Amino acid sequence: MKQLWIFPLVVLAGMGLSVEAGLLGPLGEEIGHIWATLGIFALGSILLTFGLIFGRPRLTLLFKQPRWQLAGGILGPVYVVSLTIATPHIGVGLTMVGILFGQIATSLVIDHWGLLGSSKRAVDKYRISALIAILAALWLIQ
Repeated sequence: MKQLWIFPLVVLAGMGLSVEAGLLGPLGEEIGHIWATLGIFALGSILLTFGLIFGRPRLTLLFKQPRWQLAGGILGPVYVVSLTIATPHIGVGLTMVGILFGQIATSLVIDHWGLLGSSKRAVDKYRISALIAILAALWLIQ
């Protein structure tokens, strides 16, 4: 498997999401959920701006893409607001397992049907079993 290095990368990204939820929950309780989300995105925007300054500008290419591909810009803040609201009430663990269930269920649909430009990957009994295991974890961790 040539892409073996990707697995530690995605595990670290998942770990980062849990840390982000742990940070955002208390921040949202203190300053408000929308303000916490704005603060996180503002900091991220500042960091990404350095990439634009030191990289080749590709803004014109961005707006030549189909508009539906830019919908991720809406989904990011919705995700962060959800983290900010849910974490203080149900904890980081339950929030992350709930998000994981939603991600896996949607990912299986996208893979199975080859939606959003992805390659088709059939959903088999192993993938369904994994989804059921995550659902069981969601029930057990609450």
